[in-house]
Amino acid sequence: MFRKFVLALAVALTAGFLTVATPPPASADTVEVLDVPSAAMGRNIRVQFQGGGPHAVYLLDGLRAQDDRSGWDINTGAFSWFNGSGLSVVMPVGGMSSFYTDWYRPAVGNGTTQTYKWETFLTSELPAWLSANRGVSPNGNAVVGLSMSGSAALILAAYHPGQFIYAASLSGFLNLSDGFWPILVSVAMADAGGFNALDMWGPYGGAAWKRNDPMLQIGRLVANNTRIWVYCGNGNPSDLDAGLGNAQIPAQFLEGVTIRTNKAFASAYQAAGGTNGVFNFPANGTHSWGYWGGQLQAMLPDMQRVLGAAPTA
Repeated sequence: MFRKFVLALAVALTAGFLTVATPPPASADTVEVLDVPSAAMGRNIRVQFQGGGPHAVYLLDGLRAQDDRSGWDINTGAFSWFNGSGLSVVMPVGGMSSFYTDWYRPAVGNGTTQTYKWETFLTSELPAWLSANRGVSPNGNAVVGLSMSGSAALILAAYHPGQFIYAASLSGFLNLSDGFWPILVSVAMADAGGFNALDMWGPYGGAAWKRNDPMLQIGRLVANNTRIWVYCGNGNPSDLDAGLGNAQIPAQFLEGVTIRTNKAFASAYQAAGGTNGVFNFPANGTHSWGYWGGQLQAMLPDMQRVLGAAPTA
């Protein structure tokens, strides 16, 4: 029975990451495409950027991140929503199957062999470049992740509390080292580019898996008093699922399983004395962009308050 469940969830993982929404009009007049040098990764990393203030929100992509544009730009109106908000927007491009972490070994997949040192880039190289070239403070920022990057957003804030005082996970996998999750992550990464999870964090259950497991780093988030925003649907569809077609069933199933770790995370956070969190577990929601975009809009006023942003429009 357990084996059948794991196989079914693995299928949902590989299919569910494909879900998209109809892209809104682009805001090309306010958006720059930057090529930021990364010594850690040995190449320039593309970043979509919209200036708006000295503090920024970093928007991290999903498992099937493309190399040309961020999924946040392709599938949501994030640039338009934040235009005039008093916050700059930073969208790193690429990072398929990366979990935005520093890998143990070279990342072999998607027809290439790359060095994945995303945590180093996001917390050292990129903020230094943005500070020097775009006037964005390296401290007091927000980070938002979805699906694959939901856990990454919380982990980045846990270990880099000065840089990220606000972290949001949308349909994230928040207990990555537990139970069948390492296997499911491995299956999903193999499907999304042919990557090997063992190259990322080594043997299942090892130190790196635990280091990057939000459930096991709740104490850091509480001690840092990080403002967190955690959202997950329960798999029930709504009008936001119109147009998903064949992806709807996997999107429903995956969200229905993901909600379990999100609710467990919320309980553990509160038990640890955490009081600076927003937890949204509505009566519907699937693993898809329509819901994630809605949450980004919903958290904007809260983010402005915490980051001290002064709207300009």
